[in-house]
Amino acid sequence: MIRVGIYGATGYTGMELVRILQRHPGAEIAFVASQSQAGKTLRQVFPAAPALPLIAGAEAPLDEVDVAFLCLPHAAAAETAVVALAAGVRVIDLSADFRLRDAAAYAHWYAHTHPAPELLAEAIYGLTEVCRADLPGARLVANPGCYPTSVLLALRPLLLSNVPLAGPIITDSKSGVSGAGRTPSQTSHFVEVADNFSPYKIGRVHRHLPEMEQAIGWWRASAPPLVFSPHLLPVPRGILSTIYVTLGADATEANLRALYGDAYAGEPFVEVLPAGELASLAHVTYTNRCAIGLTLVGRTLILTSAIDNLIKGAAGQAVQNMNVMFGCAETAGL
Repeated sequence: MIRVGIYGATGYTGMELVRILQRHPGAEIAFVASQSQAGKTLRQVFPAAPALPLIAGAEAPLDEVDVAFLCLPHAAAAETAVVALAAGVRVIDLSADFRLRDAAAYAHWYAHTHPAPELLAEAIYGLTEVCRADLPGARLVANPGCYPTSVLLALRPLLLSNVPLAGPIITDSKSGVSGAGRTPSQTSHFVEVADNFSPYKIGRVHRHLPEMEQAIGWWRASAPPLVFSPHLLPVPRGILSTIYVTLGADATEANLRALYGDAYAGEPFVEVLPAGELASLAHVTYTNRCAIGLTLVGRTLILTSAIDNLIKGAAGQAVQNMNVMFGCAETAGL
């Protein structure tokens, strides 16, 4: 039985982890921690949750767990990871602290000096379908961001192919409001979001952009530049990315569809949709799935990619990584 600790359990992602791990046949929750709600039970914060006692992070009994999930703000997550790793506990970090390999890039995008730059080279970028072979021996896994998960799974087969690409890759992504986290703000207030649909952080502003560019560079050194335009959908959860890629030579949709079918054959959580079917939130909400649709118009390949931001984009993918790390069935609990 894998003994699990969860830091930041009172956020949306932390609560999703609790839901998944409660039904996991090979895991048990040893502690749930929350700085803001310590002394309460999780049920007092989420009425449908189990009545697990919430403790302060500093009081977490690390000697009682095999793995710690960090659902914490950036910087705080890295500081906690150092403590957990020193105690011999494996770490799956759901913050951004270990996603970027370059400490200077992290400092630029997050306006904070990295608390543990010596760990950046060790951290496995946990896009499970890509890093599966590296997970069994990993001490530290950086769970990808939600937008990057939807975009990178859709682009990777194309980037690794010999299909020539031309012009920018344009990614038009939309997220449900839970992607903004549980702390309220004016932009996530019901009155601001309901009956509205708005772009935000257009241009080279969103912090997920360097994460996507980093992975794209791993897979194709001469890839076209990425243009990323995120939007806020007036729905609780889900991400839909519509990606436009101009091909550098003629291709057929049948050949591209075969490329994607081969790339994701046997993947339990990635579905390449049949011709004529486009990915939607309805394909994936409340699941750990990624649905990918392909449409070719002339030399423009239009990819539609949908995930649940709280599950495949966060807690579900984290458990998927844990399963591979500890030799469980990859689909366990999911």
